Amino acid sequence: MPIRGFKRPGLHMSRQRGDLPIIYEDEDLLVINKPSGLLVIPDRWDPSKPTVVKLAREYLAEQISATQGAGRQERRIWVVHRLDRDTSGVLVLAKAASAHAALSQQFAHGKASKTYLALVSGYVTRPEGIIRLPIGPHPSKPGIMAVRRSQGKSAVTRYAILERFRGFTLLEVRPETGRTHQIRVHLQAIGHPLVIDMLYGANEAILLSALKPSYRPKAGQDERPLMTRLTLHAQALELRHPTQGGSCMWEAPLPKDFTAVLRNVRRYRGLPGEPSPPPPPSRGEQEGLEL
Repeated sequence: MPIRGFKRPGLHMSRQRGDLPIIYEDEDLLVINKPSGLLVIPDRWDPSKPTVVKLAREYLAEQISATQGAGRQERRIWVVHRLDRDTSGVLVLAKAASAHAALSQQFAHGKASKTYLALVSGYVTRPEGIIRLPIGPHPSKPGIMAVRRSQGKSAVTRYAILERFRGFTLLEVRPETGRTHQIRVHLQAIGHPLVIDMLYGANEAILLSALKPSYRPKAGQDERPLMTRLTLHAQALELRHPTQGGSCMWEAPLPKDFTAVLRNVRRYRGLPGEPSPPPPPSRGEQEGLEL
């Protein structure tokens, strides 16, 4: 799927930077395709780990050095929203305090539309649905979130089936709220956790040998996993530009590991007679599923 940025006067597409793939950039925004495994903000236990914030600051410093020379004041970067470390995809950063404030309001009031692709365990039967389950910290497991009907915060997630396979389903997921680990917790709650999710699922990797019945490893070599991180990708983000106005949407292509998994799942776990996936339903046509 192509990467898109809706351009207006004063906006421009930037070049790609190897360790921080940049989708779009202007004076107010920096939109990236975050790689899996990269933290957004510093780790509280190990601040030396690479983060999106550090890489973005380095990138802006290089820009300033190239255009204005050394010794100029370093430009700041503001985090507007976050993706889990092992989730890939579209992430928007602000380059000005005013842009950060305007974007934060959009996210806080559900005005930013987020679309994810999720490969989940099992055969999801309903073509589409809405999950409304409150989420809060797990009562006995630090760092883990859980459905908390009496003490959690409201959380809403819409989903639609894109493809079904033997033992797997590919979903389009649209969270309407932004609770920590929301998609992962909600999918677990309806019995279809991400295929790879050590916190809310079971598997730590997808192996070709688990998909291909005739697979035989090469003598003396260990099998390399097709994928070893969350089967979750932030595919698209749509919002209103904080200063220019008008709608902007950006899309991030699937990374190589996710693409390889889907290629092999389609080849070895395809379902004969399964109808082609329908186009995603409009928001007004989605049928609610309340749990």
